[in-house]
Amino acid sequence: MKRLCLALMLLAPGLAAAQEMDSAPGGTLRFLDKVTGRVADLSMSRGETVQLGRLTVLLDECRFPRDNPAADAQAHLTVVETEAAQTMFSGWMLASSPALSAMDHPRYDIWVLSCDSGFVAPEVTEPDPSDEPLEEINEG
Repeated sequence: MKRLCLALMLLAPGLAAAQEMDSAPGGTLRFLDKVTGRVADLSMSRGETVQLGRLTVLLDECRFPRDNPAADAQAHLTVVETEAAQTMFSGWMLASSPALSAMDHPRYDIWVLSCDSGFVAPEVTEPDPSDEPLEEINEG
């Protein structure tokens, strides 16, 4: 048992380095009203509060992997049902696994899409029409 604990302690710094995260100034959430079918993407700043239907949503924090800013976003949200003043969700949501830590509400759904990491995806260009087409693959 002691050897196992020692091995885990030696591996822990390497695991922490692999998961270094940076904070973003904001993030993008997706909101769904299950009754009306209304879907909206919201760009929010860290600390900003937005009223959506009967919910008040606060983006507390948004983080992304330092070595891969286009990868998994993690956002800490606080969601309150406004009229009842009841907290419906308070915790971290992961963009890659929205069901892992989801808000349980009969009418509304909210999940994280991305953090504002400053990452700019490469521009997609149309193929040059003067390029010759690839040879077709013959079957048989």
